[in-house]
Amino acid sequence: MNPVDDSIDYLGTELEVFAHATNWRAYWQGQVRPYLGSTVLEVGAGIGTVAKSLCAGEIRRWVALEPDAAMAAGLRADRSAGRLHAACEIRTGSIGSLADAERFDNVLYIDVLEHIEDDRDEVRRARDHLNPGGTLIILVPAHQSLYSPFDAAIGHFRRYDREQLSSLCPSGMSSVCARYLDSVGLSASLANRVLLRSAQPKLAQVLLWDRVMVRVSRVVDPLLGYRFGKSLLVVWKKNQ
Repeated sequence: MNPVDDSIDYLGTELEVFAHATNWRAYWQGQVRPYLGSTVLEVGAGIGTVAKSLCAGEIRRWVALEPDAAMAAGLRADRSAGRLHAACEIRTGSIGSLADAERFDNVLYIDVLEHIEDDRDEVRRARDHLNPGGTLIILVPAHQSLYSPFDAAIGHFRRYDREQLSSLCPSGMSSVCARYLDSVGLSASLANRVLLRSAQPKLAQVLLWDRVMVRVSRVVDPLLGYRFGKSLLVVWKKNQ
């Protein structure tokens, strides 16, 4: 087992800003919920936005793994205050800090994999912590052509297209789902890449996208067969 790395710090306030994107969160979580089992590992739990929404109901165990020590401390405070479900366990570290024998029904990377330089090795490690039949669920920003100063400012190594991300699927796993989300939001990302070149989105911009564009995307995306979008969701299943 590798030592815990608690030296990672986040840049900026993007997590707090995007925590206001309630429509977007409801949209992608609706896509993910059918695949959730009773034991979940969330890699890169951040300020707990995902765990606060999805760690509920039939979830028996949720491990929120967060490399930033200050954020992990905030998650523990939230759990103590009852803002996180009692099933949520907070760990400080990366996936390499888990015991080799730990297994889960699901491993989640929600807007996290793009922050990891060796993404191929990362998903192999994730596979090894899945039960047979378990799923690896990944949500990432789409299209390297849209890579912007904002991506660079918050430590994104890359954005992904479907073929590129699919090429990372580890041996012993098969694809269950691969779809782009938020086709209308593509225009906002393109405007930021070509015109605004903003290194930090303003709250007003996020709210406009969330309250208008995401709502339209939820209608338009299935009509387009989920072939276009500013985010990419994949679900891979570990073979029995």
